[in-house]
Amino acid sequence: MTAGSRCPCGSGGNYGDCCGPLHAGERTAATAEQLMRSRFSAFAVGDTAYLLATWHSSTRPKSLELDPAQRWTRLDVLATSGGSPFHDSGTVEFRAHYRHEGRPGSMHELSMFTREDGQWRYLRAVS
Repeated sequence: MTAGSRCPCGSGGNYGDCCGPLHAGERTAATAEQLMRSRFSAFAVGDTAYLLATWHSSTRPKSLELDPAQRWTRLDVLATSGGSPFHDSGTVEFRAHYRHEGRPGSMHELSMFTREDGQWRYLRAVS
C-alpha cells in the first residue's frame, strides 16, 4: 500500500497520514477506535507483526497466519464506549466486510480494548 492510497480503515484519509504511521511505529493510537481502525487496516494490508504487537499480552496468540484468499474491503464502526485518551478501557462495535475466494461476507464484533504499558491494546471480543 502506498502512502497516498486511501486508508483501508474508512477514515477517508490517505494511508500515509492515517494508519501507515501506526503500522510503521512512528506513533501510537490515541483512542481505542483509532487502534481498532489501524488493526483493520493491518488485516487489509497483511501486517501480522502490527496485529500481534497491538494484542494484549494476556490474550495474544504466539503466531498469526492470515488467509491469503480473504481480502478485507470495508470497516463500519457502529458504536464506541470509553476508549478516549482519558480512559483505561473501552469497547468498539464494528462490522468488517471482506471477500473470501470472490464471495462477499462480513463479521460483526464488539471488541474490548485496554491499556497496557500506557498503550491501547486489543484484549478480546465481548460475547
